[in-house]
Amino acid sequence: MRIDRIKLENFRIYKGLNEIDLSPKKDKNISLVAGKNGFGKTTFLTSLIWCFYGKLMSQVEDKYKQDIRNSGGYEEYVNLLLNRDVLGEGMDSKMSVEIQLEDLLIPSIPCKTVTIKRVYDFSNSEEIVTILIDGDENELTKSVGYEVFINDFILPREIAKFFFFDAEKIVSLAEAKSKNELRSLSKAYSEVLGIKKYEELKKNLESLLVKLKRRGVSELQQEKLSQLLDEESELEKTISHNQDKQLDIDKQVTILKSKSDSLQEKLIREGNSITLDELKELKSRRDDLKQESIQIKNSLKKLLDLTPLVIAGKHLNNLKEQLDSESNVLYGALNDKLLSKELKAFSSSILKSLKKLDLEKTIDSKVKEAIEKSLDYKLNSSKSDVSGKVLLEFTEERYREFEAILNNIKSTFLSQFNTIVKEERTNRALLSRTINKIKQAEARKDNHLARQFRNEKTETDTSINKFLAERDRLNEELGALKLKLTSHKKVRVEYEKNFNLVETDKKKYKITKVLLDKVNKLIVKIKEEKKYSLQKSVSLGLSKLMHKKDFITNVKVNIVDDVMDIDLLDKDNNVIDKDSLSKGEQQLYATALLKALVDESGIRFPVFIDSPLQKFDKFHSKNIIKEFYPSISEQVVLFPLLEKELSEKEYELLKPNLSKTFLIQNKLGASTLKALPVNSLFKEFKKEKDVYTY
Repeated sequence: MRIDRIKLENFRIYKGLNEIDLSPKKDKNISLVAGKNGFGKTTFLTSLIWCFYGKLMSQVEDKYKQDIRNSGGYEEYVNLLLNRDVLGEGMDSKMSVEIQLEDLLIPSIPCKTVTIKRVYDFSNSEEIVTILIDGDENELTKSVGYEVFINDFILPREIAKFFFFDAEKIVSLAEAKSKNELRSLSKAYSEVLGIKKYEELKKNLESLLVKLKRRGVSELQQEKLSQLLDEESELEKTISHNQDKQLDIDKQVTILKSKSDSLQEKLIREGNSITLDELKELKSRRDDLKQESIQIKNSLKKLLDLTPLVIAGKHLNNLKEQLDSESNVLYGALNDKLLSKELKAFSSSILKSLKKLDLEKTIDSKVKEAIEKSLDYKLNSSKSDVSGKVLLEFTEERYREFEAILNNIKSTFLSQFNTIVKEERTNRALLSRTINKIKQAEARKDNHLARQFRNEKTETDTSINKFLAERDRLNEELGALKLKLTSHKKVRVEYEKNFNLVETDKKKYKITKVLLDKVNKLIVKIKEEKKYSLQKSVSLGLSKLMHKKDFITNVKVNIVDDVMDIDLLDKDNNVIDKDSLSKGEQQLYATALLKALVDESGIRFPVFIDSPLQKFDKFHSKNIIKEFYPSISEQVVLFPLLEKELSEKEYELLKPNLSKTFLIQNKLGASTLKALPVNSLFKEFKKEKDVYTY
């Protein structure tokens, strides 16, 4: 399938009728639509999604859902899509988008072209859709309904985001972490991989089982069941409302944080980057540093008490010698007597042992003489010098205290003193710097503009904190509601188990149960097959696109219940945290995943890419141009910003696969699409010197 022609009429910046022929040339699958910022590249993509899905475009991507909600509903949103000049002219106006498709395979209906046209008539607020097959209306489109026909035979809206995408925003595929985000992506994966139809069959069979069970209930049971179902429905609505409120809060917080950052930049430009909270924090820091200074001084004072002893160093050593001498005088004699007694006892013990040896008299006498001489020498050498005088007479406890102080002075005093001095200097410098910042902030507080910015920032930050507190409250409430719903469902299921089947439905119930079991097994089998196939495709895509060959060596797809997640593995088989990837690497991973999903889906539909090379360096850009664009689809349409997202060198790499090029030109706020030869795009682009955005 390919898109041959697109016609835009009065759609936003495209005033009047604009037509573009995208039919690709043989063996060249890429078309390029270039333009400056604000000239209508993203608008072009929006027009296609509106043409295909109309009010159901909110189901394609959260961006459109949010835009419609912020506008106050679909009708108000459509009013914003009408060209402003046409809206200002006040006449009856219409807006339309028409897309012509070729090579579309419709079961049982041979056809060459299918044309979809969506018109919005603002005179009566009516939206009209027509679908022509080979130029004529067809009963099939009427019988199934236009929206169903587009969704079932052309492109399901749940997976349209994989074919119409902003290359910079697909990073969300790599950033998904929460259960809700992963579950939402898993639904899209299921649709792309062809699993969804089996899951829908499973749900239908489960619904049939429930209906069969409920047919045989009595009036009293039906009344109780209705009450349980109503309560369950009410809880589900409350949960949905809670989640919507949390999404709104997240968006408000994002907007307010952006505003707060902007105000902070303005404060810096005004020479006053300190907010009121930051000023309070500085003052608190100042007080802490002052308290720390007092503690340092107290520690220093304790060391200074020992300073006189340190200064009297030589005299302190003399005092130590005197105390040691007195210790010998007081305790030395006693020690000598004890030693003499011990040595004599030891000598007697040895002599007794010699008698038992029966040594010759000469040898025995010589041994005894040697022992006695050694004993006399030892006793004489160990005798204490007790000739000193006792002057101080320290008790043993006081002596130990003195010895501890002396050891402290000799070993740790100097290092402790140096450490405290260093801490005091650091504290003094930090305190001085903090006091100066406070003085500067207080000196500038009379700046009227800075004061206004500061007050606005304080109000904004207060609002952010209120929203965050409200979100936390809602999150707690959501947890309680989900728990209550789970409990309620268990009660309802247990209650339904007591229902008696009608005799005629027993066989139907049994057959349906068997079918349901088979479908469950089939879903598990398909998921496993798709899992390995997807792993291989993503891994192959990454190896082609990334220039760091040993960075991501393998890919693992995890499927738990209804949640599918993808792990990237390094050469040691460790899981790589996707947050650790740069934005460019995240976009490469998302691009490889997207290509794998498109390949695995088997859906032949054109791929439209906005901001195609926004986050890539020149090495990865080369890989994307040579490996990704030529192979992702039979028809690829790019919307680059020339000389920023796509350089002339990169354009040369693109040329071998380039079929057609178009330049969006803008005059007086109205854009038009101009077809150009492939070799003339940059020449024509450089002629336009003025850059305006609308």
